[in-house]
Amino acid sequence: MVSSRNPSSIASEREVADNLQPTGNDQKQELDAGALFVLKSKGSWMHCGYHLTTSIVAPPLLSLPFAFASLGWAAGVISLVIGAAVTFYSYNLISLVLEHHAQLGHRQLRFRDMATDILGPKWGKFYVGPVQFLVCYGAVVASTLLGGQCLKAIYVLVNPNGDMKLYEFVIIFGGLMLILAQMPSFHSLRHINLVSLVLCLAYSACATAGSIYLGNSSKGPNKNYSLSGGTETKVFGIFNSLAIIATTYGNGIIPEIQATLAPPVKGKMFKGLSVCYSVVTLTFFTVGISGYWAFGNEAESLILSNFSDNGKALLPKWFIFMTNTFTILQLSAVAVVYLQPTNEVLESTFADPKSSEFSVRNIVPRVILRSISVVISTTIAAMLPFFGDVNALLGAFGFMPLDFVLPVVFFNLTFKPSKRSPIFWLNVTIAVVFGTLGVIGAVAAVRQISLDAKNYRLFANV
Repeated sequence: MVSSRNPSSIASEREVADNLQPTGNDQKQELDAGALFVLKSKGSWMHCGYHLTTSIVAPPLLSLPFAFASLGWAAGVISLVIGAAVTFYSYNLISLVLEHHAQLGHRQLRFRDMATDILGPKWGKFYVGPVQFLVCYGAVVASTLLGGQCLKAIYVLVNPNGDMKLYEFVIIFGGLMLILAQMPSFHSLRHINLVSLVLCLAYSACATAGSIYLGNSSKGPNKNYSLSGGTETKVFGIFNSLAIIATTYGNGIIPEIQATLAPPVKGKMFKGLSVCYSVVTLTFFTVGISGYWAFGNEAESLILSNFSDNGKALLPKWFIFMTNTFTILQLSAVAVVYLQPTNEVLESTFADPKSSEFSVRNIVPRVILRSISVVISTTIAAMLPFFGDVNALLGAFGFMPLDFVLPVVFFNLTFKPSKRSPIFWLNVTIAVVFGTLGVIGAVAAVRQISLDAKNYRLFANV
């Protein structure tokens, strides 16, 4: 049921609501195994910042110069600014809605919980839950594939005539994921995600430095910032690039991250988001602008690919090796973060909340099922080296509604701002604009899949 309370009443209700919250063992008995074991609420706002940074500031940001190539300077920079502003705003709206319901005695721990309570059970069960699962598991597959590609790039530098195939490197990366996937809870990733934060700063700095170096040297291409192709190509290129930028800012697990916070949670999410978006600003803009400045409309879909030409390194090999290593390590953290919704569902279904988290009854199915999950994602990544095209469709279909549309809808339905108020119409505008962009982005992604279909081959060594 949607609450009709006004936001101004929240503060006065806090003490009463806090007293209504079940505590200690009473709350544990009400939680299913997924919430109890995976989404345990022990983190600080700084830990929240680490989780948020890993889930948003990920290697897909290295595609931003490629997105600029279809938008140009003005539209590219404006799109980055709007993406940052809207997602920061939307994620804070989700946090406010979560806090409000928690203060009223009903804490929502998952995205599907929010949809079920605010939109109705069918929305949570048949739309939000499945879409979130597909998007997050798609991110795991995409991270595994990209990790394999980065491993192969290092291998080619060391052994240009080697005969190892891409799928072999994907399997090697999957082996690392098998180990990390056994981390018991989201909270247990806090130290890994701190390292991840440092790594994303490191490879972004390397990508920026490499771009500036090549942009100022004769090794780089002649800079051309014109939009190439015919009218149809340009139009679809624009929407595809907007989908890339939106997906880069995508998260899809804000409620699950907020669920890791130790109570009271008020204000902690804003601090965590502030940490995250400080890193976002530092990395997204430097990589996007420097990469497009250096390579113009010849920017590759992954800017690191511009650091070599037909297998010949344009930068010192140790520099490319270091950059790819930073990227690979952070990709493992990103993948394990986006495994958490899958882990939570598996725990909810197969674990026993009445037994200890580390009892044989719970450890055995946890290890087996999480390993199977990783094996499946690794197999998909190895089989479908063109998964980037599919992931673009999942992003347009999933990240747009989860991160741009639903947050403002949840806020308006929960707090019921006056239809004369600016916030109501701002939220409606965001929902309509980004809902439309999501549909068009999905169409553009399907078009790209059809164009690339002739090159698709299982286990291709690309």
